[in-house]
Amino acid sequence: MQYTGTAHVFGNDVNTDEIIPARYLTTSDPKTLAANCMEDARPGFAKSVARGDIMVAGGNFGCGSSREHAPIAIKAAGISCVVAESFARIFFRNAINIGLPIIECPGIAAKVKEGDRLTVDLSSGVVTLPSGERLVVQPFPRFMEGIVREGGLMPYLLKQHGVR
Repeated sequence: MQYTGTAHVFGNDVNTDEIIPARYLTTSDPKTLAANCMEDARPGFAKSVARGDIMVAGGNFGCGSSREHAPIAIKAAGISCVVAESFARIFFRNAINIGLPIIECPGIAAKVKEGDRLTVDLSSGVVTLPSGERLVVQPFPRFMEGIVREGGLMPYLLKQHGVR
């Protein structure tokens, strides 16, 4: 699974309230969540995203509450994957459960600037920078690739059990 897109760069400790402000938690509609993704952290963010773009961040991305709304908002906004130094555990699980590809890449925050074009290969664990430098990280386990490919845990399980 490979993704190529323009980088939108954020710092450390981006919490779920910054990803999708609490005032929008009255809905689980992906379009509404997408329109308000990162609104308080970076006004106008949702309008600046092109389908397939890549979000890059420092450490502890997705800290805070355990809401699934946060990865849904990112995915629905058109972000193809998130690359961060590290993820909050519950965000990591929620992202995979809803089919949002994410990968931990130590050192990424210091090497990527806003607007850089990146390629992320989950299968091989390689993040390729505009300079051609390749950062090698732990590749996605095959079963997790399957979950992401199917669009999340529930579609994956239904397919595994022949319910489609």
